[in-house]
Amino acid sequence: MSARAGVGPLRRLVVLRHAKSAWPEGVADHERPLAPRGRRDAPAAGRALAEADCLPDLALCSTALRARNTWELASAQWGTPPPVRFDPRLYAAEVPDLMGVVHEVSPEVETLLLVGHNPGLAELVLDLAGDSLDNGLDVVRTKFPTSAVAVLSWHGTGWQALASGTALLTSVTVPRGKRPGKSGGTTGATTDGTTGGTSGEKVRGEAQGTSGDTAPGQAEGEPPGQAG
Repeated sequence: MSARAGVGPLRRLVVLRHAKSAWPEGVADHERPLAPRGRRDAPAAGRALAEADCLPDLALCSTALRARNTWELASAQWGTPPPVRFDPRLYAAEVPDLMGVVHEVSPEVETLLLVGHNPGLAELVLDLAGDSLDNGLDVVRTKFPTSAVAVLSWHGTGWQALASGTALLTSVTVPRGKRPGKSGGTTGATTDGTTGGTSGEKVRGEAQGTSGDTAPGQAEGEPPGQAG
């Protein structure tokens, strides 16, 4: 099983949460840049999509600086990046807002990349996925950390037909870039929560410390009141 049954060509929605961001003092949330780890992880996300043969025909990206930085570093791994639209509606968007933007996409696009923020992206994945391979839905419910990538597959005549429960969640990965001084290549968590090498991240059953986009002094998992 690779996609939900339906009428029309196979389509894929690739959901990428922005990489780890910094919290410079006095900088508005919308203008926060990537942290050093985020600048390592974003290219790893791009490489992971290329290795999975999951490159998009079109990208929709939040206008927040950390999302734009993530897009730039990820797409730089692909040779010729696809067209991208920077849409302010994707910043701090909830599921209805995200769906409204996706529904505007031309039916000529078969693989669409969405670069944005939590909690909206994780909630979108959970809303759209009627089922998942392995334990992907459990992974997303537990945590969808920075630089996480979820791939949803479905059949449809156009993006307007994408609705709650119509897609299959085929993969969830958390690509991680090589840390300075560490040996081994890029790796990441898979839907079963296991990691390879030394630079991956477990998604389930392990506290992540500062792996989320958490403000200094804020408890992990506590809503920051801003786009995550």
